[in-house]
Amino acid sequence: MKPIIFEGAATAIVTPMNERGVDFEAFGRLIDAQIAGGIDALVVAGTTGENATLTDPEHHEVIRFAVEKVNHRVPVIAGTGSNCTDHAIDMTKFACEAGADAVLLVCPYYNKATQRGAIAAFNAIADASTVPCILYNVPSRTGFNLTPESCLELSKHPRIVAIKEASGNLSQVAKIAHLCGDDLTIYSGNDDQIVPILSLGGKGVISVLSNVLPGETSKMCHDYLHGRTKEALDAQLRYLPLVDALFSEVNPIPVKAAVSAMGYGRNILRLPLSPMDKTLEAKMLDLMKQAGVRVQEEK
Repeated sequence: MKPIIFEGAATAIVTPMNERGVDFEAFGRLIDAQIAGGIDALVVAGTTGENATLTDPEHHEVIRFAVEKVNHRVPVIAGTGSNCTDHAIDMTKFACEAGADAVLLVCPYYNKATQRGAIAAFNAIADASTVPCILYNVPSRTGFNLTPESCLELSKHPRIVAIKEASGNLSQVAKIAHLCGDDLTIYSGNDDQIVPILSLGGKGVISVLSNVLPGETSKMCHDYLHGRTKEALDAQLRYLPLVDALFSEVNPIPVKAAVSAMGYGRNILRLPLSPMDKTLEAKMLDLMKQAGVRVQEEK
């Protein structure tokens, strides 16, 4: 059986920014708050962390800073995937040297790869890695769906140990679980499908919701994993309106506004992303308050 990187909830953490670049002071406070709130792991420089618009030096520094700030309190998973395999290999090597506990590898986007090509690319990156690798299947963003059969082939690599499944297709998740068993840990990539994927054998979620509710998202997972299924289901349904609000515009536009309202940096995104619609933002902030999140009043 392959190692399990974490059980429970890992936050796909926001990268706070200011006019000069990454706001590392706010980032550090957010990391500490996440760990104090009971999160099980952190994913840095992923989609929610706006990795697509980070320069390579910024990407490196975000990973290095997070590893040092976390200081082994929870696993740090670094987003290092790319549609350029050589670039993904270089970024993965850097993350390994910086001390990341694992890397997250998004499916190749834009290139329109075949399944065969994607398998070869993932294997090449995993060959270059010295830490466990998590595949990330998100067809709505990449235009590419990694099939269960491809997951089975990739699960044969000793360092490919898990998948973040965000296809939204529960039948596909079930087939991955059936084919791969203990050779590929499954994490939900969708906050509205945490409990359904746990019911298919998943071990947790890589979450946007947990930027706002780290302890509650972790508890939902652990409740299910420890047999408290009704409590987990109740939480899944209770937070569904907030999840919907956090995805009312493309991620990470809403969650950047949410984290900023909690006091962790400015609501600054990089183009082509733009700030959240004010009507949608007001609804989201109201739902956050209803969930017990402390929100700063706008000055």
